Amino acid sequence: MKIVLVAAVALIDVDGRVLLAQRPAGKSMAGLWEFPGGKIETGETPETALIRELEEELGIDTWASCLAPLTFASHSYEDFHLMMPLFACRKWNGTPQAREGQVLKWVKPTEMRNYPMPPADIPLIAILRDWL
Repeated sequence: MKIVLVAAVALIDVDGRVLLAQRPAGKSMAGLWEFPGGKIETGETPETALIRELEEELGIDTWASCLAPLTFASHSYEDFHLMMPLFACRKWNGTPQAREGQVLKWVKPTEMRNYPMPPADIPLIAILRDWL
């Protein structure tokens, strides 16, 4: 089974809310809510991939020193296995904007279960809720 490496981030605002992005129509798992991030390209570290993805997807800048490793997801889908480190980030420049057709929403960790998420993301909710 193919292993897909993806990096994700819990952007945490001053009120302790986490930014979720809804996958747009036309993408796999469209309509589900997820943490921002994306595939780790050849030669990239997870941190480098997140810095690139956050600029591309949300128009914000952050630094590797602001990305704190929190936990990871390891989940088998039908045709691939996902490995996804989740980082926490409280500092960035700019205001997140939906640049790729996604819907963005700041959500309290205690309310994340109200948002349908990909199976790999669901176990991360409790970790974030307990950590925050």
